[in-house]
Amino acid sequence: MQLYDLPLDQLQTYKPNKTAPHDFADFWASSLHELAKEKAKPELTPESYPADGVKVFRLKYRSFGKAEIEGWYAVPDRKGPHPAIVKYHGYNASYDGDIHDIVNWALHGYAAFGMLVRGQHSSTDTSVSPHGHVPGWMTKGILDKDTYYYRGVYLDAVRALEVISGFDEVDETRIAVIGGSQGGGLSIAAAALSDIPRAVAADYPYLSNFERAIDVALDEPYLEINSFFRKNGSPETEKTAMNTLAYFDIMNLADRVKAPVLMSIGLIDRVTPPSTVFAAYNHLETEKELKVYRYFGHEYIPSFHTEKLAFLKAHLKG
Repeated sequence: MQLYDLPLDQLQTYKPNKTAPHDFADFWASSLHELAKEKAKPELTPESYPADGVKVFRLKYRSFGKAEIEGWYAVPDRKGPHPAIVKYHGYNASYDGDIHDIVNWALHGYAAFGMLVRGQHSSTDTSVSPHGHVPGWMTKGILDKDTYYYRGVYLDAVRALEVISGFDEVDETRIAVIGGSQGGGLSIAAAALSDIPRAVAADYPYLSNFERAIDVALDEPYLEINSFFRKNGSPETEKTAMNTLAYFDIMNLADRVKAPVLMSIGLIDRVTPPSTVFAAYNHLETEKELKVYRYFGHEYIPSFHTEKLAFLKAHLKG
């Protein structure tokens, strides 16, 4: 139960230099342009769910690379328009598509959609890895920014917001993004690449400060990158891969976020080291707050859930 990362006073000022390549903005502008060429064509299929006061659907839409992205969509069973939440799940950690969590958000009064990340659940993954990769998704296509797995995932997250904001029962001016770990990172990325979100709640966000993460993380999935470097020992391979990751580092995207951000971190988090979370947080240039939990790791933090409920109520229902 001891600290393994930097002391808290150093974490609070930890702000490594951004690593964004010179064409960072152009890359994301062109990627969003490519996404816009693909029509979303959303499809809603009603689903039976044993709860009163809510309507549940299976939502499918078309995204980057013609991938079919799916997820559960739940809406309060009363007249809208409703504030909305788009939730992104943790790395390979969506069980039954998080349907019960999505329904719970609807019972709180939100239209809620839980995007199922391509390849990690029932959404199709059309990305390719021309050079091979270690098990998992962290190194899929990592030697080229155009083929890297998370290019599609980030754009899927943006498309989810576009789809939800177009529904009649949703108030497009009151939409938040939320998620933990990978989902926290996707929440920051989506808010950086889209003007739709009005609030961001990110539990111990992943996909940040890769240079430090591969040095200090004690558990997967950052360590998939280390495994890739063990199997591909060329220094040039490592240099190329790290350059690719710089395009997807939420630390480099953070200053593009305009919505208020609520974030959390536990000081014994072995998966998303506290310093990597502070790296992203300290580069945010919007209204923000980071809740620190000394005795928690990469896990559900009950008191932060209360903070999150209050934050979302203030920004979406206030």
